[in-house]
Amino acid sequence: QVQLVESGGGLVQVGDSLRLSCAASGRTFSSYTMGWFRQAPGKEREFVATISASSGSTYSADSVKGRFTISRDNAKNTVYLQMNSLKPEDTAVYYCACVLGPRFRTREREYAYWGQGTQVTVSS
Repeated sequence: QVQLVESGGGLVQVGDSLRLSCAASGRTFSSYTMGWFRQAPGKEREFVATISASSGSTYSADSVKGRFTISRDNAKNTVYLQMNSLKPEDTAVYYCACVLGPRFRTREREYAYWGQGTQVTVSS
C-alpha cells in the first residue's frame, strides 16, 4: 500500500508559478512510475504529466508542454510538478498517482494509487 499526499496548491494570478509536491510513503518509491492528473469543475479528470521509475523519462500533455515540468527526488520519496506561466484554464484539483513499474503511463486507469488532490486556482 502506498499513500500519496499532495501539497503546494493555492490561488495565484495569471502568469504566476507554483510548485506542487507529492510525498509518498514506503521504501520502494524509486520503483514506481509517477503521474499528475487534474480535474477542472464539470470536466473529466485528465492527464498532465508522468515520470518513469527506471530512467526518469518524462512525458507531458500538449496543453502544458513548455510550461509544466515533472521531476522526482527518490531520496525524498517526492515527485514535483513545476508549473509556470499559469493560465485560468489550469484551474483544477491536481492529483498525484503512482503505479509499480518502469515505464511512464498516461491513462488514468493504469495507476494504482491516488492522492486526495490539491486545489490550484488561477485568477485573471
